[in-house]
Amino acid sequence: MVEGTSTHAPQSNAPVLVAVDGSASSHQAAAWAAVKATLHGCRLRLFTSMATPGGYGPAPTVTETHLESLRAEGQRIVEAATRIARAAAPGKYLLIDTEVSFDPVIPTLIERSRQARMLVVGSRGIGAFQRGILGSVSTALTHHAHCPVTVIHTSAAIDPVSAEQPVLVGVDGTENSMPALELAFEEAARREVELIALHAWSDTSGPSLPVNGWDAARESAAAVLAESLAGTSERHPEVKVHRIVTADRPVRSLLDESARAQLVVVGSHGRGGFAGMLLGSTSNALLHSVETPLIVVRDH
Repeated sequence: MVEGTSTHAPQSNAPVLVAVDGSASSHQAAAWAAVKATLHGCRLRLFTSMATPGGYGPAPTVTETHLESLRAEGQRIVEAATRIARAAAPGKYLLIDTEVSFDPVIPTLIERSRQARMLVVGSRGIGAFQRGILGSVSTALTHHAHCPVTVIHTSAAIDPVSAEQPVLVGVDGTENSMPALELAFEEAARREVELIALHAWSDTSGPSLPVNGWDAARESAAAVLAESLAGTSERHPEVKVHRIVTADRPVRSLLDESARAQLVVVGSHGRGGFAGMLLGSTSNALLHSVETPLIVVRDH
């Protein structure tokens, strides 16, 4: 099913794909994804799976009547998500595709992500018939999807106040974090907001070096952040960048700063700062703790 509101469609490109299941979390995901699609002038694709909890679709013994009931429920889910998406982007051109599938949700979304600009999911869901699919797939998708994955928690953060807040990105100083940094600059540019680039250069909780040792380490960390930002800043001169270098755990630093951001962007893995600072563990921890919409970018 495809619906639009204008005869002048934007240039065809990869859609923003969002998984919905009728839960409040997935409705927030649909709203965020709608704004994202309008910012990029691309299609929005709403996907729901009516597969059984075992993940293998309707059993062979399912009656035609029950199958039609499942299909109707799936259609109700995507239609409700469509209305929410429209309300999130009033007055904007937004071309929407919808899909009701009976295929297992995780492998289907991973496969669909090959042709998606971004995959958006809620952090938890109830789903049709208490299937609870969204809460069980967000972690798997951030590890295996072929495009960046956005996880929405309690709020889509698309209200006027949130829309003025900056984009926050975690920088670990390695090549693995560069795709996340590039995406964060693009998001800040399209949203016309400041970018906060945060580098947590130690994951220890107390001083273990002499004062002069900490000063040298801090200067080295600041140089690492500056070097990481150099090329991307030149490509996005319109984005104002606020740099933060902190001697703290990356999870705690990003979590604290996220309270003042509309969006958090991290890489899916990577080692930076001192040994033990893993963005992989950071992204996993943030999936379960940060309330701000979180984008996890895999390095392909």
